[in-house]
Amino acid sequence: MRLSMKWLLWFLGVGVYVMVLGGVFYYNLFKWTFDEKLKQDVIETVKRSAVTMRNGLLNNPKAITFEEYDVMMSLAKDDRIISVLYLSRQGTVRRHKESRFMRVAWDEYKAQVPPPTDAINQAYLSKSPKVRQVAKEPLYEIAIPFTLRGEILGIINLMVSRAGAEILIGSAMRKYVFGALGVLFLLGLPLYFFLHHYVLSPMELLRERVEGVSLKSFELGFPDRSDEIGELASSITRLMGKMKAETEGILNRDRTYKEAEQRWWRSLLSMTVPSTNYVIVVDENNSILYANFELAGGEDAKSIHLLDVVDSQQQTLLRLVGQAFEMPDRPVEGEAVFKNKNHNVRILHVGQTAETNRTLILFYPKASLNG
Repeated sequence: MRLSMKWLLWFLGVGVYVMVLGGVFYYNLFKWTFDEKLKQDVIETVKRSAVTMRNGLLNNPKAITFEEYDVMMSLAKDDRIISVLYLSRQGTVRRHKESRFMRVAWDEYKAQVPPPTDAINQAYLSKSPKVRQVAKEPLYEIAIPFTLRGEILGIINLMVSRAGAEILIGSAMRKYVFGALGVLFLLGLPLYFFLHHYVLSPMELLRERVEGVSLKSFELGFPDRSDEIGELASSITRLMGKMKAETEGILNRDRTYKEAEQRWWRSLLSMTVPSTNYVIVVDENNSILYANFELAGGEDAKSIHLLDVVDSQQQTLLRLVGQAFEMPDRPVEGEAVFKNKNHNVRILHVGQTAETNRTLILFYPKASLNG
């Protein structure tokens, strides 16, 4: 997998991870904020009518007054409020949307309609508003007591829907997601350009320069840089310098060895082979190491192939050379045409490895056989 793809996957993974963590944080923050606002708004709405409710409870303990009824109707018209239960100081139902529950004792009402939470009991005990989440429902039960000199006169119990808060939370979360994606894009774009300009492009250029290195020059040709990629290029340049030095050393040793071997063959064969005979020594690549006659064009012997001297049409000679290869260290004899004359040929192939094979080809006139 390419580095750019790994970076993209890494960036997206980290970005999504951060977005999820941020989403959880902001969701809880939005939920708390909007839920608290909903609770406080409902409680403040009821508290604004606290004087009216207390007066009604004090002046007419048994029946609801018109002023209280108006307050109940205004609460019922609030879209956030699902139901309203109004209890008097005697613990009887003072107002309910169903007339059959009017003036019913609290214990009897609880037996018929079990309260979803303990908000009323907690409000009665603490003499302060209490809010409880209804289990598995998007509802809050809010119980608000009315007190006078520490004595409870009555309690309003409201079932409040969280639908409005959920809408606000959903809208805020959508804005958060779009904003987070925008930030991710705006952050990723310059980071990608930075990665492409300072990392990917230099690495691609370095790869091209390494692939284009010649074994003759060992020149990288990479521009100087002061960062990690420049240090890598410098390391490669130093490595190629060592390789160049090693290669030149090997070539020099090979050249010295070849020259020494040529002098050795020249000294040995000049004493053992008559001047009327022709002799050729070739290496493992069939390149001529030594010849006791002048080669065509006066070229250096080590750069000439055997087929440059011996016509490839001389199948007899080539067949004899092939036989010598098959029978190393055993001379093979025959006849062949060389320099437009018929000669006897003796060929000897010596050596045990592919790097040290040598083949000696000796041409001598037929007259020497009669002698």
